[in-house]
Amino acid sequence: MTQLIGEYSCKLDVKGRITLPSALKRQVPTEAKDHFVINRGFEKCLVLYPQNEWEAVTRKINQLNQYKKEVRQFIRYFFRGATELEMDNSSRLNLPNSLLEYAGIDKEVVLFAHTNKIEIWDKNTYDAMLDDDSEGFADLAETVMGTLNGNDGNND
Repeated sequence: MTQLIGEYSCKLDVKGRITLPSALKRQVPTEAKDHFVINRGFEKCLVLYPQNEWEAVTRKINQLNQYKKEVRQFIRYFFRGATELEMDNSSRLNLPNSLLEYAGIDKEVVLFAHTNKIEIWDKNTYDAMLDDDSEGFADLAETVMGTLNGNDGNND
């Protein structure tokens, strides 16, 4: 599995393109061959997958029981707006206008690379989301990670 990491500030050009920073481009697996799929994120952001990672995600989704209404609803929403992208010779990706509108992305962008994907955020939205005090993060960490490996949340 691909492991992407980093937070990068970018600007959207007038044609709706972003340039993938070289430090991030070096992390993209060669099997992706400069091909990506972008779609809506769970929050008001976009999610960019290297092509090979998108294929892995869709294989998992294809295993879901489509006789269940919730599964069909999830599939429709998850794939809504999904678009294949190819990086040009200048390391640019042309983002679809409909997805830019969905995420409220206008000019300043944050690329947040984690796990096997890159979240694309409007800078102001991203900053506002993370503008939480450290106590809030500590509570969240305890809730999410507190029982990992049998830890009851009282130890680091």
